[in-house]
Amino acid sequence: MKELRYLNKYLLKYKWHLILGTIFVIISNIFQIIPAQLVRYAIDLVVDNFRTYQVFKGLDLQNSFFKVFAFGILLYAGLILLMALLRGVFLYFVRQTLIVMSRLIEFDLKNEVFEHYQTLPLSFYRRNNTGDLMNRISEDVSRVRMYLGPAIMYGLTLITLFMMLIPFMFAINAKLTWYALSPLPLLSLSIFLVNNKMERRSEEIQKSQSKLSTFVQEAFSGIRVLKSFNREHESIAKFEQESDRYKKQSMKLTKVQSLFFPLIMGLIGLSTILTVYAGSTEVINGNLTLGNIAEFIIYVNMLTWPVTSLGWTSSLVQRAEASQKRINEFLKTKTNIVSEKELVREISGKIEFRNVSFIYPDTGIKALRNISFTVNPGESLAIIGTTGSGKSTISNLVSRLYDVREGEILIDDIPITHYNLTSLRSQIGYVPQDVFLFSDTIFNNIGFGIKSPDENKIFQAAKDADVYENIIAFPQGFNTRVGERGITLSGGQKQRVSIARAVVREPKILMLDDALSAVDTKTENNILNSLKRIMSGRTTIIISHRVSSAKLAQKIVVLTDGKITEAGTHEELLSRESSYRDLYEKQMLEKEEVRSQE
Repeated sequence: MKELRYLNKYLLKYKWHLILGTIFVIISNIFQIIPAQLVRYAIDLVVDNFRTYQVFKGLDLQNSFFKVFAFGILLYAGLILLMALLRGVFLYFVRQTLIVMSRLIEFDLKNEVFEHYQTLPLSFYRRNNTGDLMNRISEDVSRVRMYLGPAIMYGLTLITLFMMLIPFMFAINAKLTWYALSPLPLLSLSIFLVNNKMERRSEEIQKSQSKLSTFVQEAFSGIRVLKSFNREHESIAKFEQESDRYKKQSMKLTKVQSLFFPLIMGLIGLSTILTVYAGSTEVINGNLTLGNIAEFIIYVNMLTWPVTSLGWTSSLVQRAEASQKRINEFLKTKTNIVSEKELVREISGKIEFRNVSFIYPDTGIKALRNISFTVNPGESLAIIGTTGSGKSTISNLVSRLYDVREGEILIDDIPITHYNLTSLRSQIGYVPQDVFLFSDTIFNNIGFGIKSPDENKIFQAAKDADVYENIIAFPQGFNTRVGERGITLSGGQKQRVSIARAVVREPKILMLDDALSAVDTKTENNILNSLKRIMSGRTTIIISHRVSSAKLAQKIVVLTDGKITEAGTHEELLSRESSYRDLYEKQMLEKEEVRSQE
């Protein structure tokens, strides 16, 4: 229960649900116990008065006696029915308090976990796979809810029923009580063992189901590749193999489940036999009545389900404890990206790197080595380099997705660590290299970064990114829904929508991380012409391997293995022997070859 202590704050928050639920459980148990006593009185009434009824045989008095006798039986039957109805009402109240409480806590816990996920740094997501993150917020939280709802509800029912009923049974007859209760511990232990075996089999099924789901998802996501390589038959064969594993695991679980109810019914039957045997001897000895035997049989059946559920609820608690431990592991993970002074201010856009070196904490790769440069407000800087040279790392550091350990980064001559994260990032427009679009309309994707999307601003941003004409050509225009990860758009269209999404924020700092890698030469020229206007008045960092993009910037630095090897303007770098000039000449030659082929 150590890990489950974390949930005490939620139980305290919804304490009235828990208190009222406990009261309703007690009341429902009272209405469950009373009918057994009424059955005893009814049977004793029949037994005690039957001989008297026989004595009046043939007399008019017999009919009168029968009416009184029958009225008594009907009265008991009516009271039993009333108790059942009242118990049903209070069982409804039990679920409306305890089960509703578990749902409310589930809602709060999911929100807490998801909100905590948002605060964690990028390194956390590189260390953990998406499937694991999803399982902790869905499967694990659902298991915790089963502890907070059914486990607590049945646990309270068992405890209160035993506290109320056992003393009452012993007060009637201790010997009969011992006989009636003797099989129940064996029943609880048997259910616990069988249930644990079922849980292990269920875990195997879950793993098999997860593999099957992953395979199917990959098959559907990569259907183009499957068809292109004519691998449908191999895919079907592999699916059948995974499906067969799932079937075998399911059959194993079914065999265990088949033991469940026979075991329960057998032990209940044993308890009933012992009750009848012990009760009969007590009746013969004159210590009990026949009504007491019937009453005790009802009590035994009354205790059977709570005792049976003890093994189940124990298993629920174990599963919840394991799941909460997994949840707590992530909740205890704290972000190291924190603001030192929570500074909130409008920035001008000056960026300065002072002797910055950076090693990725999750991989140990040294991405930057003693980098220094300054970009004044409204200026533009192009960062050119090959794959793995550290270009994208600079944009990650400016956005504070990571923090440096060596050197210092300043925004407007103030250490970047002093700024409030939300305030800083709200003034940065970022176009990532790996474009991600949400499964929503194009309009909402472009307006994603602003609180109140303005139609005119979104249209203008689309025009600036040279994607407006493409969008209005769709049957539904800006209301066209983008498929998963933007699958309904071409690579170039996705990249331009991503540019529009960054531009519409009117950021003080604009960062383009290889934003034109998926567009053709003509589209690139159109966007570059638009970017001249977009970049005006705002600090811009252009990260690219294309010289055509870099020449827009007022300053250019060339990165090689995390070091700045060259720096200057486009003209300065072309005027001397440099790797930049070699790259420029190579790319110009490639463009000429493409034009000649066209």
